Amino acid sequence: CPNMSEIDEGFYSRQLYVLGHEAMQRMATADVLVAGVRGLGVEIAKNVILSGVRSVTVQDEGHTGWTDLSSQFFLKEANLGQNRATCSLQQLSDLNPHVRVSAHDGPLDEELLLRFQVVVLTDSSLDDQRRFGDLCHSRGIKFIVADTKGLCGQLFCDFGEEFEVLDQDGETPVSAMIYSISKVICFHLFNVSGLQDVVNSSNHPMFTPLYLTNSTLTLSTGPYSFGIGDTSAFSEYERRGGVVTEVKQPCMLHFVSSYTLFELALYLSWGKIKQYSTVEKITATKIAETLEQLDEIAVRKLSCTAQGDLAPINAFIGGLAAQEVIKACSRKFTPLQQWLYFDALQCLPQGENQPKGTRYDGQIAVFGSAFQEKLERQKYFLVGAGAIGCELLKNFALIGLGAGEEGGITVTDMDFIERSNLNRQFLFRSQDIGKPKSEVAAKAVREINPQMNITAHQNRLDPDSEEVYGYDFFMGLNGVAAALDNVEARVYLDGRCVQHKRPLLEGGTLGSRGHTQVVVPHLTTSYGPADTNADDDIPLCTLKNFPHSIQHTLQWARDQFEGLFKQTPENVNLFLSDSGFVERTLGHREALEILGGVWSSLEDMNSGGQRPTTWEDCVSWARCQWETHYNTDIRQLLHCFPPEQVKSHKRKKVTDTCLTSHLAQDDDSNFHVDYIVAASNLRAENYDIPTEDRLQSKRIVGRIIPAIATTTASVAGLMCLELYKLVLGHQDISCYCTSYICLAFQRIVQCLPNKPRQFQVSYSSVNPQPCSVTLSDCGPFKVVIYEAVGRLQDLSKALGTA
Repeated sequence: CPNMSEIDEGFYSRQLYVLGHEAMQRMATADVLVAGVRGLGVEIAKNVILSGVRSVTVQDEGHTGWTDLSSQFFLKEANLGQNRATCSLQQLSDLNPHVRVSAHDGPLDEELLLRFQVVVLTDSSLDDQRRFGDLCHSRGIKFIVADTKGLCGQLFCDFGEEFEVLDQDGETPVSAMIYSISKVICFHLFNVSGLQDVVNSSNHPMFTPLYLTNSTLTLSTGPYSFGIGDTSAFSEYERRGGVVTEVKQPCMLHFVSSYTLFELALYLSWGKIKQYSTVEKITATKIAETLEQLDEIAVRKLSCTAQGDLAPINAFIGGLAAQEVIKACSRKFTPLQQWLYFDALQCLPQGENQPKGTRYDGQIAVFGSAFQEKLERQKYFLVGAGAIGCELLKNFALIGLGAGEEGGITVTDMDFIERSNLNRQFLFRSQDIGKPKSEVAAKAVREINPQMNITAHQNRLDPDSEEVYGYDFFMGLNGVAAALDNVEARVYLDGRCVQHKRPLLEGGTLGSRGHTQVVVPHLTTSYGPADTNADDDIPLCTLKNFPHSIQHTLQWARDQFEGLFKQTPENVNLFLSDSGFVERTLGHREALEILGGVWSSLEDMNSGGQRPTTWEDCVSWARCQWETHYNTDIRQLLHCFPPEQVKSHKRKKVTDTCLTSHLAQDDDSNFHVDYIVAASNLRAENYDIPTEDRLQSKRIVGRIIPAIATTTASVAGLMCLELYKLVLGHQDISCYCTSYICLAFQRIVQCLPNKPRQFQVSYSSVNPQPCSVTLSDCGPFKVVIYEAVGRLQDLSKALGTA
């Protein structure tokens, strides 16, 4: 097993925050076989390779056909007639330099399967699924079956007789500061109702430490306390803090591989299909109850479209299947038990669907050639070419969005490629580091589908770019897709779409969680304004004098770093290069501090300043910094506020913008992360706050969003299913879905979008007939009229005087 130092933190940066070092180490010892390299198989292989297992072997005896090009993004027209596995090998290998990738173009057999810890079957027969499933179950090999037919998909997992899950949900263990202890531990302003049945109390002399199990722990005493049983063996509680921390407990799961269950469940998953789109975990009980309740219409829909091979469905099911591989290898998150069925039959149009001998045949088999032509005429605007943006562009190329003479895609992203992007933004390679994301992504998309019409921009989408993305630009679009990483940009883009009556596809991820939303003019509510939550602000007194969490000490350390190594050096440079610096600074309220820092930095220590001239001076300066921050200041604080004194603090808020100046969080070459972690942990020890390791400290202080390729692929797939509906022109809100997924334990929830709010406006004093108007919020104090029925001239006058 490799050491922690062997995990490439630069490459796996965002994924490490989802899985952690220990899970990544376990994955690095796993060998995975993916059988079948059509659209679904290559999706699974791509995600598993990016995740960082030891090796992946792709197996396929088949040869490339036209239908493969509709969803297999590593195959080209030049590969027609050639083996799918060998043609895909080089591009799969390029995804991750840490994973060995090989191809096998022979048949599946027992000897081959026994070389792997995890086996995934795609595009396989029922006999193969049953035969190899029984073999894997008897030999302790984790076995996964994934399959798609048109707009339907299924997933099956068998991880053996016993499978231990070390962390069921992957959530950060909950911690809380202790307020008081009797037979009940109470907390200050902290809700403990979500704790599991084991906690660890530490950092207090009463516990050394104390582990509380389900035999002593009760959560029925209130939302801010729990019972701990008899405390007579302990000394009286002294109000000196203390921390209670949730301890994750492993659980043992049991899987079955019954011949009868397997055969019936497979028959059911493709035969018994609901009339409405659904996500359903299938159990043996449901098989017995519903076997005779087949929906004839749904079965007919399946049989008519089963020959289809759709990129969005493959992306979604492929993301789910790859996540199950990660669970099997890492023992983190709860595996699927044991069946999942999904369909998007509400996407279906009317009419006959005959293949045309083109790269889109897999899609034409479901939607027909007229719809394909309509897709190719679409003009779409994609904002963001990061993780979700890359997956969307891949899907756009496969389905042919904007690939006709009248169509096109415009993509904009102001960022440049960094090494940490390579783990989940699969269109980029190491040789692309430093290049604009949008340009590289556009080039990669043209390689997938040479017919694509795509224009790359490097503009930030904000009011300053409205000359580029103005009225004429938006009115020339059929729709917009958002692949953004912050709420403010989403809100702004949503407002522009509302203003110009253009549909918006929106999606986002947070670790193993994902969300998609579609905004349809006149039909659904918009994304809406951002919710501002002042409770996230850190009180100034807490930050400076009374921290009680590692977040507080990290922010304090970051402020120290910026003050010492960023702001003051910048001021010195301005003083040396700008003759007007001093005059401008004299009008500043902190002029004395700023100019004093400049003088101190320019004068050496012998003259009373802090400018070092030797290595000894550097050590002396650092030692004095330590003495000031971690000894003298703490002693002074204890003198002013003795521990036994009840304190009442003024809660002066520090706005979030004061705490978020940018650091290069993916470039550790200047040691800024090391300084912040060390300074934070030293301060944490002053206040009996549990310290944090370097990786998690970097995530917290850099506000890094955890991300993993599996969730990204699934979210992009769901977004493109909603795209189908927009292009089809569905005006029934029941056809659309807002989706929420959590791949940690395969929870998938789909619901109808909300309808827009309706208002009635009296618009004329002469003829005061009410007029029904649909309004949508697109920012504070601003509404945009979607549609007015009645006398528009009088209505506009009435609104103009309001």
